[in-house]
Amino acid sequence: MAKKSDYLNKKQLVKHIDITKLKDIDTLVAAMGDTSFSARNLSRAADIFDMALRDKNCNVVLCLAGSLVSAGLKKVITDMVNANMVDAIVSTGAIIVDQDFFEGLGFSHYKGTPFVNDAELRELAIDRIYDHYIDEDELRVCDDTMTRLFDGLEPRPYTSREVIHAMGAYLVKHGKKHDGFVEACYKKNIPIFVPAFADCSAGFGIVLHQHKRLQSGKPMVTLDGGRDFLELTYLKMFASKDTAIVMIGGGVPKNFVQDTVVAAEVLGQHDAPMHKYAIQLTVADERDGALSGSTLKEASSWGKVSLNYEQMVFGEATITLPLLAGSVYHRGAHKSRKARELSLYFEGDKFLGKKKAAKKGSKSPKRQRGNKPQPVAVG
Repeated sequence: MAKKSDYLNKKQLVKHIDITKLKDIDTLVAAMGDTSFSARNLSRAADIFDMALRDKNCNVVLCLAGSLVSAGLKKVITDMVNANMVDAIVSTGAIIVDQDFFEGLGFSHYKGTPFVNDAELRELAIDRIYDHYIDEDELRVCDDTMTRLFDGLEPRPYTSREVIHAMGAYLVKHGKKHDGFVEACYKKNIPIFVPAFADCSAGFGIVLHQHKRLQSGKPMVTLDGGRDFLELTYLKMFASKDTAIVMIGGGVPKNFVQDTVVAAEVLGQHDAPMHKYAIQLTVADERDGALSGSTLKEASSWGKVSLNYEQMVFGEATITLPLLAGSVYHRGAHKSRKARELSLYFEGDKFLGKKKAAKKGSKSPKRQRGNKPQPVAVG
């Protein structure tokens, strides 16, 4: 039988793309603007992203879904964070915990192949993500680390943002690698939200934490997804005049950030502007009616995204994201862009919910999704 080292070979590590070294990438993407199909769409997306970064009254929210870090895109995201190209992140849990935090603990992902005996991988405790591998035993260490992190927190409800902030602090002190964006966001006060936070190693961590606390009759840490939504909505309402959303993949992060416009209306800000700039990189198909492939034009019908500066790019993220981010990075808008440090909006007297409330006594009519009047009750 094969050995674990036959698959998890240190000479076959997944290496992360460095957009800072791709000097001519902007020339390439600009030239794609004079072509057609997805190439032209990607070039326009780069124009929109650059425009958003140059807009002094706009915050940029990056949405992440899919196996991005494990596939080699960690440094792309970290470079965007360090270059002030991102002001907040909404992500799936796996990207944050099982991939970025996991690598911060000193572990790696390995190049492999989809043409392999998966039963043999299971016997060796190796997990496959299409064409690359991860050590299940090391993932269990990540689970246990999350349990210890939860054990060390004061028993009360927490937003995912608060827990991920604590994860960043942990990596600063105990991490083996310091090139991930969870740690970078901690240092730059960039909030990270994970709406489905239990759907990853954090879930295994908090399940064990809560199980032990229930068995011993002690108070425990819980996750407050409602306040996650409230906090992200407060950023939409109060932190800047306009917002840009750059969505890699779809799923829960995509809907979560788009819904902040509707939530702002629910909270009384009836003039809440739709997201001014919107980009999505996806391979999903819109024809099945699912969220991930639904177009940004469709989102406009819900009153979530403006049609002025929106662009769908249909293509796989390991190709499209380095081109998009690298092109915009080398245009240099970030060089004069100041860090927004949006995490500070939730600290003490600066907390947005206290700092600025929705106007009372507004005569504006209540709105529903899509900025349409509420239906009149019959009978």
